[in-house]
Amino acid sequence: MEENFDIHSNLNFQDTERDFENSLRPLTFNGFKGQGKVVENLKVFVSAARLRSESLDHVLLHGPPGLGKTTLANIIANELGVGFKVTSGPVLDKPGDLAGLLTSLEPKDLLFIDEIHRLSPIVEEYLYSAMEDYRIDILIDKGPSARSIQIDLNPFTLVGATTRSGLLTSPLRARFGINMHLEYYNIDTLTGIVIRSSDILNVECDEDAAYEIASRSRGTPRVANALLRRVRDFAQVKGNGKIDKAISTYALEALNIDKHGLDEVDNKILLTIIDKFNGGPVGISTIATAVSDDIGTIEEVYEPFLIKEGFIKRTPRGREVTDLAYRHLGRKRNSEQGLLF
Repeated sequence: MEENFDIHSNLNFQDTERDFENSLRPLTFNGFKGQGKVVENLKVFVSAARLRSESLDHVLLHGPPGLGKTTLANIIANELGVGFKVTSGPVLDKPGDLAGLLTSLEPKDLLFIDEIHRLSPIVEEYLYSAMEDYRIDILIDKGPSARSIQIDLNPFTLVGATTRSGLLTSPLRARFGINMHLEYYNIDTLTGIVIRSSDILNVECDEDAAYEIASRSRGTPRVANALLRRVRDFAQVKGNGKIDKAISTYALEALNIDKHGLDEVDNKILLTIIDKFNGGPVGISTIATAVSDDIGTIEEVYEPFLIKEGFIKRTPRGREVTDLAYRHLGRKRNSEQGLLF
């Protein structure tokens, strides 16, 4: 059976799947698995803010996609018992959009801005005074009749999430009092997440099967939950509705996801470097051209996991595959094949 499941894409969910995705999100710190130190510190900061009856200091959550930044923002709002408004950086393209959002916030409310590194510079400038002094200056009219008015805001908490914290400007980053980096999850934690999600979805799932799904989830809960839903489909159509190790292995193989969590494109990148460029080093633009993909996609989506797992290394001359990649693909280096030239 040939079906290529894109584990990097979370944008093509059906409406019902989005509902499932939302229902799988924990609502309290106690229900959140993994990110131990981050969660413990956030518990302290939230409890302190509640004791003082103040708004929480501004929070920056950064790390790879799918690790729970939006979920944590939601949990913070729930634990504080305040309102929660969500937007994203690219949506706020005019200062008026930001002003409308900020003036509608009640005292201590939480505003969550996803992809905050993509805010336009003009909107970002307006955000500085809002974060520090809880007020914004808006210019009304143009020309000689132009005048500036100052609008006072209710104290609020801004939670920013970004997958690329390096693109944040220094002034913006400095205004976040709480800075948290989210790490990839270990397999045992992901196994617990898969079992919890299967209970919510009313699907019986063996622990062995949950471990199998978790081990191929690239250390990411979003991928684990997406794979669980696809394995559930196979269990209902090809099996008896129960997810055991046999059906999970069959489903994941059918989806072209190997035991390391690499999908077809990951393996294609590794094979391209080995077969066409003798294992590297080779430039990222050459790799992108060879696999018919975009440079940005290779750098942001595929390469980080391949480097993290030790399949690729970066060198001053370009990307190079490691011995682990050769063993994984069952290939030998030219020097090991006894070639004379």
